[in-house]
Amino acid sequence: MATLSLKSISKTFGSTQVLKDISLDVADGEFVVFVGPSGCGKSTLLRIIAGLEDQTSGELMIDDQEVTGLEPIVRGVAMVFQSYALYPHLSVFENIAFPLRLKKMPKSEVTAKVEAAAQILGLTDRLSYKPSQLSGGQRQRVAIGRSIVRDPEVFLFDEPLSNLDASLRGAMRVELSELHQNLKTTMVYVTHDQVEAMTLADRIVVLNGGVLEQYGTPMELYHKPQTRFVAGFIGQPGMNFVPATLSKVGTNGTVTAQFSEHKFQNANVDGVNHLQGEQVDIGIRPDDFVLSDGAGEYSITVRVLERLGATTIVYGNLQDGTQICASLDGFVKFEVGQSVQLSVKPDAVHIFDDNGLALPRLAALEL
Repeated sequence: MATLSLKSISKTFGSTQVLKDISLDVADGEFVVFVGPSGCGKSTLLRIIAGLEDQTSGELMIDDQEVTGLEPIVRGVAMVFQSYALYPHLSVFENIAFPLRLKKMPKSEVTAKVEAAAQILGLTDRLSYKPSQLSGGQRQRVAIGRSIVRDPEVFLFDEPLSNLDASLRGAMRVELSELHQNLKTTMVYVTHDQVEAMTLADRIVVLNGGVLEQYGTPMELYHKPQTRFVAGFIGQPGMNFVPATLSKVGTNGTVTAQFSEHKFQNANVDGVNHLQGEQVDIGIRPDDFVLSDGAGEYSITVRVLERLGATTIVYGNLQDGTQICASLDGFVKFEVGQSVQLSVKPDAVHIFDDNGLALPRLAALEL
């Protein structure tokens, strides 16, 4: 196992800067996920860690050793790619054993390492099979096994589940989590899927346009987003954003924001007197709405219903046309076109200034 430290990493291709001053530390045995939209620089950052790309500036340390300029094979890392990259004419055993054969390791040691990896990955009864005889999930496990036998200090995963169907992706997420628990090895994982990030990670790095927006635990990113981008990117369905005017800032930290006929209040905001009278964005997560028995704070006209069993996702419009998404109990009885009354807890409201930064809270959530 190993620690990983990135200090002011930047990368430029010609005149295009794809990574801008990225600094972060990964603890020994930690599972860290890089997430962000396409083109945000997450795969480039992973390739820099692997030694497949050179950073333009900055320092990269593995276990307190500067590894910039070192070949991938001597960095103590192993990378699992999006494509399985298996040799179709070789058996599962020989595909897993391939890096050991290159090192001319003794036959008995090769057999022991391959069988140990196969046991961990549930491939013991598939060692004689060819890749064409395997499912997509099994092929990905073979690719992971090829990395395991190298005993790397850091595992790197570049969107390894993107070629799998939805149900298999879910099963493989569980297997990867169990693999991490068993191996207790430092892992860095790249995905564009925020559900993968939330379910797999000890901590998540959110990238946007080559900039590190926020680095924290899944629950920190969900409940305490530092920027409007993180708030909108993390969570499914995404956060609702409503433009409003910050009409009053009380001495006790109570903020009142006015939007159309609606009034939002939040008692956890500090140091925002200078924003009184300014435009802000109100952020409300869909699962922070509740169905109101009487006259709710928000009256929406239902446009679309997604009935998912335990949950019903409701898409509707406020009276002025603003679109709202709410995640409610699966047994709600209303239909498309119906008017529905919703309420939301005041302390569940997020407020973002015109730069997209979250207003600081007086009482931080205990996560």
